[in-house]
Amino acid sequence: MKEFLKRKGVHVSVKAYLIDALGYMALGLFSSLIIGLIMKTIGQQLHLPFFIDMGTLAMGLMGPAIGVAIAYGLGAPPLVIFAGAITGAAGAELGGPAGSYAAALISCEIGKLISKETKIDIIITPFITILAGYSVAWLIGPFIADFMTMFGSWISWATLQRPIIMGMLVALLMGLALTAPISSAAIAFMLGLSGIAAGAATIGCSAQMIGFAVSSYRENKMGGLLAQGLGTSMLQVPNIVRHPLILVPPTVAGVILAPFGTTLFPMENNPAGAGMGTSGLVGQIMTFTTMGFSMEVLIKVLLLHIIGPAVISLILSEYMRKRGWIKFGQMKIETGGK
Repeated sequence: MKEFLKRKGVHVSVKAYLIDALGYMALGLFSSLIIGLIMKTIGQQLHLPFFIDMGTLAMGLMGPAIGVAIAYGLGAPPLVIFAGAITGAAGAELGGPAGSYAAALISCEIGKLISKETKIDIIITPFITILAGYSVAWLIGPFIADFMTMFGSWISWATLQRPIIMGMLVALLMGLALTAPISSAAIAFMLGLSGIAAGAATIGCSAQMIGFAVSSYRENKMGGLLAQGLGTSMLQVPNIVRHPLILVPPTVAGVILAPFGTTLFPMENNPAGAGMGTSGLVGQIMTFTTMGFSMEVLIKVLLLHIIGPAVISLILSEYMRKRGWIKFGQMKIETGGK
């Protein structure tokens, strides 16, 4: 069996499934949902319908992009890669990004096992791959939905606490949701987050993105700064699996700053911006939409969404580097080049 799996390129390991596959999932997500969101935001702000349509299309193809990215990353043969577009779409439809990851991963490995084992490979391989992926999506979709509901209930409970505690808890939970392979935006819409609770969520999400972008600058330079600061901190998920301590600086930054946004410098937002952080600057644009554009609001946004997270995360990460808790290279983003 080991020889068969090796011949088929199936490597059952934590590295393959929780590092490599998640890394390529993040690239697929960035190449569809995130870049599409940036395009759409540009179109909306500059009144360019072409960009709005282009961005909307890209966002809608998140599932196929994740499916193909994971299959490519795991070294699948062509028919399995192409069928991965379907399995990723099925997973996204029934379970969001996490469902897309699970459906694409399992269907890819099954597709690799069956590939080129029959004389009608062109029919059997995509058939089995799609069947496996859709079955996984159909089976786990309800469980992912239940988890999202449960996670949402934690945030709902957090919004009922006193302002300082509420800010800390909402920023913590929503920030972690943004970086994890679940949808913080979906949670924000599901709960209808608004007002200062949405403002705290935006601070927590922004802290994750800006925090990782700044903390990892020495490894990823300007490209990584922009990819994480304007794209998604999910690019760090494979590194977080290997080195969980790198999650500390941006998370602490969000927890520290959110109470300021719920007390001394009240920040508000709407469901559309609450779970987006600085991705495409949607969180900031929705903040201005909700609170109105003024110099006071602009200063609050700069301090609580960008400057504050950058400074706190950099100080913490540098301290942790000096203590040896974070080492050079642990936040390096792999772009998937072969």
